Amino acid sequence: MNSPNSLLELTARLRDGIVTPHDAVAESLKRIADTEESIRAWVRVDEEGAVGQASALKTAGGPKGPLWGVPVAVKDLIDVQGLPTGCGSPLKGGVAAQVDADCVRLLREAGAVVLGKTVTTEFGYFSPGPTRNPVNIEHTPGGSSSGSAAAVAAGVVPLALGTQTAGSLTRPASYCGVAGFVTAHGQFSMTGVTGLSKSLDSLGLLARSVKDVHYAWDALSGHKASGPLDHRTPVDLLLWNGSGLDELTPHMAEALQHTSSLLSNGHQIHLTEWADHELIRDLANDHATVMAAEAAAERSDELRNAEALSKPFIDLLATGRGIKESEYHAALARIAAARRKFLALMERFGAVLGPAALGPAPLGIDATGSPILSRPWQAMGLPVVSIPGLRSPSGMPLGLQLTGVPGREPQLFDIGERIEDALRASAGHPSQPVLTHQQ
Repeated sequence: MNSPNSLLELTARLRDGIVTPHDAVAESLKRIADTEESIRAWVRVDEEGAVGQASALKTAGGPKGPLWGVPVAVKDLIDVQGLPTGCGSPLKGGVAAQVDADCVRLLREAGAVVLGKTVTTEFGYFSPGPTRNPVNIEHTPGGSSSGSAAAVAAGVVPLALGTQTAGSLTRPASYCGVAGFVTAHGQFSMTGVTGLSKSLDSLGLLARSVKDVHYAWDALSGHKASGPLDHRTPVDLLLWNGSGLDELTPHMAEALQHTSSLLSNGHQIHLTEWADHELIRDLANDHATVMAAEAAAERSDELRNAEALSKPFIDLLATGRGIKESEYHAALARIAAARRKFLALMERFGAVLGPAALGPAPLGIDATGSPILSRPWQAMGLPVVSIPGLRSPSGMPLGLQLTGVPGREPQLFDIGERIEDALRASAGHPSQPVLTHQQ
């Protein structure tokens, strides 16, 4: 049974003629009216354009395409024809994009309706926008795909586009209690996307469940969906606890232990603890080096208007400008060697399961939380599924991340769905989140 506002539920209702694209768009616009004053997820809602797109779909006859009639949010680093791309900065957004980004073109080809642009942090880095966490508006939604994650969590849209350079998608997915998918680096064209780092930037998807992001990935990648899962097939996973990159909060550590115990009991999932902590720490450091160096090159023009930039962003660019070319190339070489080592290890395992963030969303909206737990995997350009379903005793979401191998995405989704189903079933109700135990 899919939850309300799920992508799978809506596509089925559109396909069966129970609702029309106009109905779907109208419901999203109503949800915006109900939630936007408190959530502030949107930079621009293109009501006229969305209604026009819905009319064109109906006139053309449908349904055509796997996302036919589905309202979708687009992170404001991604070009949408006719709308400005603001990048969370006063330096951008004055001129409308002339053409869609390649990923937006894929959305339209699949039949989706672009509803508008969602809030991002400044150029996808740390300085937050006004978005609040829909679970508790006193807490950060994370960054930089904050608006997209919040729009999905608030039930405004069933699908949103985001991006990730460090932890820009897995963290807000975890904090807001939704599913996310970071695509393997290079799988999708980033033409039309304002990035920070050519070696690290990846496209991402946000939806209500792993099943939903799986469906969306199939729709955009052209992959043909397989049959139903066989939960009796044994799976070997590596269990990663953060490898000393930073300390997990007690609730996240408990959530990881809860999941490990659950999966080891009757779910045919065997867990082996990750052992190469030095590799992970080195990857996190090399990621930071590459990101700073490439950001300084990519965004050098913006530094001429430093008075309009935040201090964290100026510091990033200054750090990048101070990195020697030899240091940059050495970091890239170490990442490539680590990736080869990881891929060899993954010949024995289906995926790596670990925490998506250090803990629940921190209180306050002046910072977006730490991306440290995503840096190693993003450095290697790997596909990652963010799995919702756990909450702290105070009700704040706790997400897990499942990291896999490029080219084996269907298997990664299957494992993620299996874990998601196990978490929901253990709660006693398929649509309710699992609550961690009170201390």
